[in-house]
Amino acid sequence: MSKEKIQFNRPYMTGKELYYIAEAKFGNMLAGDGPFTKRCHQWLEQQAGCSKALLTHSCTAALEMAALLLDIHPGDEIIMPSFTFVSTANAFVLRGGVPVFVDIREDTLNLDERLIEAAITPRTKAIVPVHYAGVACEMDTILAIAEKHGLKVVEDAAQGVMASYKGRPLGSIGHLGAYSFHETKNVISGEGGAILVNDPLLAQRAEIIREKGTDRSRFFRGEVDKYTWQEAGSSFLPGELIAAFLWAQLEDAEAITRDRLQAWDRYHAALAPLEQRGLLRRPVVPADCRHNAHMYYVLLSPHIDRQAVLSELKQNDIYSVFHYVPLHSSPAGRRFARTHGAMEVTDTQSERLIRLPLWVGLAEEQQSFVVDTLERAMR
Repeated sequence: MSKEKIQFNRPYMTGKELYYIAEAKFGNMLAGDGPFTKRCHQWLEQQAGCSKALLTHSCTAALEMAALLLDIHPGDEIIMPSFTFVSTANAFVLRGGVPVFVDIREDTLNLDERLIEAAITPRTKAIVPVHYAGVACEMDTILAIAEKHGLKVVEDAAQGVMASYKGRPLGSIGHLGAYSFHETKNVISGEGGAILVNDPLLAQRAEIIREKGTDRSRFFRGEVDKYTWQEAGSSFLPGELIAAFLWAQLEDAEAITRDRLQAWDRYHAALAPLEQRGLLRRPVVPADCRHNAHMYYVLLSPHIDRQAVLSELKQNDIYSVFHYVPLHSSPAGRRFARTHGAMEVTDTQSERLIRLPLWVGLAEEQQSFVVDTLERAMR
């Protein structure tokens, strides 16, 4: 094949994004909560079956809204994995909360539900499961633990759009959920996110917090004769151009997911012989989970030098990455959070993982070249 670079990610456009942006512009509606935002809200509410969906300018913002909605105060503890993006913890640290890191499962790399209950203290306020790679955490167990101890559940479903657990869309299962539409995700708007409010008692407060702490949304619906400052909030809504771009993506979300799943399946089949030889481990998707092909990662055998593999891939113009540096080992993690129990699986798996290129339009011959090069690099 040609020596064209195989990028790690290539943001996909359906072809309608610029048309909708122009429509928003000529409609003289550029601020947030215009017609395209409303379409996106309706789509998300229908797809997830939640009480209310609200676009935000990032998934980070959605998580920060969740911390405000749960009235997180200094010293409140929030149980979460260390193997996640920094926003999962940052959103609660900003309110004075203390992330309590527990280890992950060896199979899915998700929060190990068997370790949660032992980490609960009188200060525990919430559990934040992170659906890694669009594969669901064991939500029935997590919800049962939360109910037993009077805790809230916030799903970090940044990677989970169009994925489900036992038929329920990710983000719609806990009290609150958060999506990301960052350009590295499946459905994108460049930057962007959404908060899903599944507890009806939190829906009106979510609108207020998102609108700078005012009841402006109720005013525009004619429910109050003026809007005023009601409580602490911020400006979490994106502009209408972002929503217009996102609407084009949501219209094609099923087709995008199908394309990515085809590429994921090709990797999975091609890498089976390497797993059988003990060179790597492929992703595990439990039977109750319908994933969305957000990423394809492999866990290298412990004796293989990950950096050498990444370097070999790069020398062949294949751009692959690893993540995460576990939060418990970071300077801010040691300062603001604490761990409960050993983090052995987190430490081990994070040192073995690499993500392969995956995006809409990735050709079969490109994937074959990635797999062949990966095999050579592991010898």
